[in-house]
Amino acid sequence: MTTETMTRENPRTASKSLLRKGLDTLYLASGAVAALFLLAILGIIVAQMASRWMGLQFPGSADYAGYCMAASSFFALAYTLNRNAHIRVSLILNIVKGKARWVMDIWCLSVATLLAGYLAWFAIRNVQLSHMIHDISQGQDATPLWIPQSAIAIGSVIFTIALLDHLIRTLMGHDDTFAEEHHVEGEEF
Repeated sequence: MTTETMTRENPRTASKSLLRKGLDTLYLASGAVAALFLLAILGIIVAQMASRWMGLQFPGSADYAGYCMAASSFFALAYTLNRNAHIRVSLILNIVKGKARWVMDIWCLSVATLLAGYLAWFAIRNVQLSHMIHDISQGQDATPLWIPQSAIAIGSVIFTIALLDHLIRTLMGHDDTFAEEHHVEGEEF
């Protein structure tokens, strides 16, 4: 390998490394945001209990906890995908070996990416519509719905990016997202 080819390859490798670090940071940050929303649920429940003990009202607390649960669920999608913690049924994939398994992996990831992309598109459109018509929740909180819907849209977009990332890595032969050695500890029963 000449110095010229090494010089040409280093920026590509550096940019791939930078992109990989950026995506992994995005997924980790998404998981951290999901954890913060779980802590917010805990805080809401504790505040609701304390307000009941003091004889005070905490209007909309159940609605706020629901918004936090939805946000936590959607922000956690990309993080759990990258930690191989999603529940998946792989009965057929466990039987198939070699090139056929790789093709099925590609098919599964392609379908999942398309469906997640549609979900993200729909979630974004839903936020836009709610904002445009000034839609508010029907509970006591009267929250503008575009605010909690934004968390769902952002989480869906990050999940779509993660699935597309896995699809590209699998197509390039860098990743096998369905490999048995990638499962989470304690998953087998």
